[in-house]
Amino acid sequence: MSKIVPVILCGGSGTRLWPKSRPERPKPFLPLLGRQSLFAETLGRMPADAGFDVPLVVTGESLRPLVEAELAGRGCRLIVEPTGRNTAPAIALAAHRLPPDAVMLVCPSDHHIGEVSEYHAAAVAAADLAREGFMVAIGVTPSHPETGYGYIRRGAKLSGGFVVERFVEKPHHRSAEAYLAERNYSWNAGIFAFTAGSFLKELATHRPEMAEAVARAVEAGSLTDDVFTPDPELFAAVSKESVDYAVMEHTEKAAVVPADMAWSDIGSWSAVQQARGGDAQGNRAPPNAELVDCRNVLVESDGPRVSVIGLEDVIVVVDGNEVLVTSADGAQLVGSLKGAQGE
Repeated sequence: MSKIVPVILCGGSGTRLWPKSRPERPKPFLPLLGRQSLFAETLGRMPADAGFDVPLVVTGESLRPLVEAELAGRGCRLIVEPTGRNTAPAIALAAHRLPPDAVMLVCPSDHHIGEVSEYHAAAVAAADLAREGFMVAIGVTPSHPETGYGYIRRGAKLSGGFVVERFVEKPHHRSAEAYLAERNYSWNAGIFAFTAGSFLKELATHRPEMAEAVARAVEAGSLTDDVFTPDPELFAAVSKESVDYAVMEHTEKAAVVPADMAWSDIGSWSAVQQARGGDAQGNRAPPNAELVDCRNVLVESDGPRVSVIGLEDVIVVVDGNEVLVTSADGAQLVGSLKGAQGE
């Protein structure tokens, strides 16, 4: 049986984890939960002895130097987008570079997965369904009524998974509580499995103009030292759309494999706070910080000493000459700050 081909999507503007994350070094390249970057962790949890093939990484021209530094000595294949067109065109590029029967495991480069063995089991189950022609999402078992993620409602049972009954947009808190209580929903983690041929067929069915435009850009593209670049002018003409909207929410072959794998998209400082764990008071701070009478406080500092007294559910981040102080709830708004926008 053929191995699973990891297709790693590496992009991002670096705004939601400002000031640590910047456009010149966005989230995938930061060691937020350990000594390795999130990108390196992503590569590391898909080894050959677990059934994975050599990864295929899709990134943008601006991030190419950072990606190539991470890939040094790993022998990975690389696709460089001249301009970002969102996930559906990026996945189509990868599908064109693989045999039609190759099983693609599409995953972001900047997520955290705490239970890697559960992730491997879900990937194998998803690959088996993909070989049967299904378009598979790996869904995360919810741990709380999260309003920042999309949801997937499970339908009829399949071998190793379920038919997708419907995809649900980010809900209000009351709806999220109902989904959690029903225990028939998964978070949509943006991790998908399908064969290259199945994806291109579904894309041609639901987004024919996009499919044709990507195919033309690929045909006129160039390959140099295992780095493929689609034709810049033709690829710029491709419409922007996510794989969720372009394919997954329209296909009649959608399936989901639920997984309880301690997943986080590390999409905000509050998500970093939750993923890191803490002391008996829930505080998470480096040696150069002093916390007195605090609860659930996260401190991240690249040098200056930080002292916090009598606060709860607060996040403090110091990076160079930039300082961020926010409540945990307010962390979702960091990307809207002028500093995060480079102003």
